[in-house]
Amino acid sequence: MNDKKIIAVAGATGAQGGGTVRAILSDPSGQFAVRALTRDPDSAAARALVEQGAEVVRADFADRDSVRTALEGAYGAFLVTNFWAHASAERETQEIDNLASAAQSAGLRHVVWSTLEDTRELLPLDDERMPVLQDTYNVPHFDAKGEGNTLFLDAGVPTTFLNTTFYYQGFLQGLGPQRGEDGTVTLSLPIEDGKLLAGIDVNDIGHAAHAVLTGGAQHVGQTIGLAGDHLTGAGYAEILGEAIGEPVRFQAVPYDVFRGLDIPAADEIGNMFQYYGDFDQEFTGARDLDQIRELHPGLKDFRTWATENAEALKAAL
Repeated sequence: MNDKKIIAVAGATGAQGGGTVRAILSDPSGQFAVRALTRDPDSAAARALVEQGAEVVRADFADRDSVRTALEGAYGAFLVTNFWAHASAERETQEIDNLASAAQSAGLRHVVWSTLEDTRELLPLDDERMPVLQDTYNVPHFDAKGEGNTLFLDAGVPTTFLNTTFYYQGFLQGLGPQRGEDGTVTLSLPIEDGKLLAGIDVNDIGHAAHAVLTGGAQHVGQTIGLAGDHLTGAGYAEILGEAIGEPVRFQAVPYDVFRGLDIPAADEIGNMFQYYGDFDQEFTGARDLDQIRELHPGLKDFRTWATENAEALKAAL
């Protein structure tokens, strides 16, 4: 490990961080070593990372000193925060501040920051089309990350900003098609007919991060919008139907109806999908699939992902 550049990976036991760890460790060139950051180095997931060849260290993003210690001696880092661990934009902002400060103190040469657009740049809080959440946000888990970009810039950290999007995996985690009492399979999403929804295999975020780190200084200061496909709700439904072997009908759920559902974070998710829909040209347009494939040639479109996950999609019905 001593002759390799160390990349510290936040959220290494999670979706994005885990994908980044796998992408780095599977690189035949072996130019990077992985230092996996986790709150619990003794967890089964953390021990599995050690078996894969990663160094595992403790880091609590609420504790700036622990993050600074974890980053010492690293060349670069893939950094991401998990809003859903506490669902507080205020706490997430403090975590981002701690990450940026620690990256600056550790003298990191290149940080890849997994972020999202601040929706308030296109949708001011006094626009009444969606409710304001947590006092000053439209979509807290977007806005806190987007606002946090300036913390890296102000700290002078050499940073590449990866704007992510909806995960294909969401179709396996509660947003997939469901079979009705009459046997009909329906994909119900709060997205208007004809509006494009950018999606991505979460593992491709890790591959893109690895490609950015490999590319080095040329990517510092860039904002790169990620997606693997741009499809309408009906387009997603058609491909899901091909994967499971029976037709899937698309049903557009009005945003206000979705926000009123008795499910966790319905208002947050409803606002997110309304932002996707109301600003699809700006959001989807910022994610050029051809350019992303130049960075990461193995980028998966939705049909490829759905085909590979057909059995899991059937089981989730």
